[in-house]
Amino acid sequence: MGKGVLKGVCVLALFGWACTAQAADPATIARGKYLVTIMSCTDCHTPGYFLGKPDFTRSLGGSEVGFELPELGVFYGPNLTPDKETGLGAWTDEQIATAITTGVVPSGRELAPIMPWRAFGNLTKQDAAAIVAYLRSLPSVSNKIPGPFGPQEKPTSFVMKVVPP
Repeated sequence: MGKGVLKGVCVLALFGWACTAQAADPATIARGKYLVTIMSCTDCHTPGYFLGKPDFTRSLGGSEVGFELPELGVFYGPNLTPDKETGLGAWTDEQIATAITTGVVPSGRELAPIMPWRAFGNLTKQDAAAIVAYLRSLPSVSNKIPGPFGPQEKPTSFVMKVVPP
């Protein structure tokens, strides 16, 4: 892996995640890639995926197709690459691990219910750290996604509607 790639060594401390940065080892990054793959993160976070033409040159760079959730609005899978402007590059390892496992982003906002963070809350500390290491190892993709849009706002891109029975 390239120089400067970091892995998060995270432990769940009494009041939240505590993380330190170390040089990432290839086995940890490989574990993170495996987890991201079986967790199907690319489905919601890769451009073109929901249009039948995934652009894997921009893997995990954010989706242009949103999910409309009744009474909540429209939410787009954000850019998970290390891009500082449009991705996770300005987030700490701890903030990424917290978002994945608790659904809370640095601003304090809870992620939309379409993100299965409740299931991901069962990840081990080592697996969460491996996912962070893998995301840090990705090439940066500059891709500002649309939204989110409130229930009364008009989305500017494709939308998949989630309709209750």
